[in-house]
Amino acid sequence: MKLGRLFWKFFFAFWLALLLAGAGVGTAVWLHHQSEIERLARERDPFVAGGPRATTAVAVAESVLRHGGPAALQAMLADLSRERWPQLLVVDARGDELLGRPTTPESVAAARQQASLGEAHRAARVIELPAGGGSWLLFVPAGGPELRPPIPPLARLAGRPGELPREFRPGFERRPAEPSPWLPVGIGLLASIAFSALLAWYLSKPIRNLRWALGAVAEGRLETRVKPLMGARRDEIADLGQDFDRMAQQLQALIGAQRRLLHDVSHELRSPLARLQAAIGLARQDPAKLEATLDRIEREAVRLDEMVGQLLTIARLDAGSRDSREDVLELVDLAAAIADDARFEAQTKGRELRFSGQGEAELRVRGELIQRAFENVIRNAVKYTGEGSSVNVEARVEQGQFVLRVADRGPGVPEGDLEAIFEPFYRAQNGSSAGGFGLGLAIARRAVSAHGGEIRASNREGGGLLVEITLPLDLRKD
Repeated sequence: MKLGRLFWKFFFAFWLALLLAGAGVGTAVWLHHQSEIERLARERDPFVAGGPRATTAVAVAESVLRHGGPAALQAMLADLSRERWPQLLVVDARGDELLGRPTTPESVAAARQQASLGEAHRAARVIELPAGGGSWLLFVPAGGPELRPPIPPLARLAGRPGELPREFRPGFERRPAEPSPWLPVGIGLLASIAFSALLAWYLSKPIRNLRWALGAVAEGRLETRVKPLMGARRDEIADLGQDFDRMAQQLQALIGAQRRLLHDVSHELRSPLARLQAAIGLARQDPAKLEATLDRIEREAVRLDEMVGQLLTIARLDAGSRDSREDVLELVDLAAAIADDARFEAQTKGRELRFSGQGEAELRVRGELIQRAFENVIRNAVKYTGEGSSVNVEARVEQGQFVLRVADRGPGVPEGDLEAIFEPFYRAQNGSSAGGFGLGLAIARRAVSAHGGEIRASNREGGGLLVEITLPLDLRKD
């Protein structure tokens, strides 16, 4: 199955929607991950006011100081030099640090001010020991160094032996560890809605144009065309619009031809009917001329019957009727037989007909129609060729086609009318007295077209008309 352009448009639109939905979900996850990294970075910083590591260090030191006294706290701080622990300073009421580490009056004053905030800032505390134990200030100095590198974020999330779980550390704020499961669903839904709306608009717009055009044609506006409304589209819907335009054009041509035919038929029937009425009137006025009048009436009736028969043939051919029988005919022989009959007619009028045939073309065709087409073209040439001239008829097989060429030495046809001569009731404006209804070449064209062939006319050098009929040999008999 051939994949059309509309398939590829759907394919790329579908994948573009998926890519945009994936990009949206990925962006949301990345932003959530970045916020988690920033939060972990804040947790890793021991010097953030109320930060979990700083507050944990102060809380542990307070417990040791209350239960074990300054000596126990001093021993613990000495041991913490080998652990991951922020720098914790312990200052007594005189301003001396428990381990003798250097401090500044500014940092001690800032820590005392922070300790006065109570629960609002747990990274600095003042501890009053009972029984004359004195007053001690415990704090983590801002900007102070850490004795060991910070714990990696994943390790802190999982916890280490000897550490409190993160959920139980002071200052912990519970946050969702993963993005909401509805986030990708919502983004995918929004992307699918947007692309579905765009796709629906892209498809419905030309369909609305086609619907409008169909309504216009149904109302009789056969000049309606869709292609200008399609713009630069290049897909199956645009092809459908072009097919619609061709259909409308053919309908316009057919209905126009039918209207012209109806007009021409009414015009052509008016003359013989008028002559019939005149003949009947003369017969009533002069009964002595009744016999001559009846002969005139008979001739007009025969002419009317011939014209009506030709009109019915054209109507059947235009309707695509296949009521005539198909026969296997040798077309070169058929053309030769018709040429022999026409030669006798030409000689009675002081004209000649020459025939030449070559090859064999045995085809299964609707014999009555093909015979009438050949006969109409050949007899039409005999009618219009000049007196004392000859008609050349040539039948042969060329390049896989049967070709019949009929050339006369008549007045020819104006270049602008070379196509019009195949329309019903066309008569050459050349002053010729040859009779007829102008239906012979129209029947010939329709008969040849019904067999997949072509008929063309062109003017000859030196005067005259050349009519050429071609029939494809793929119609040969089974």
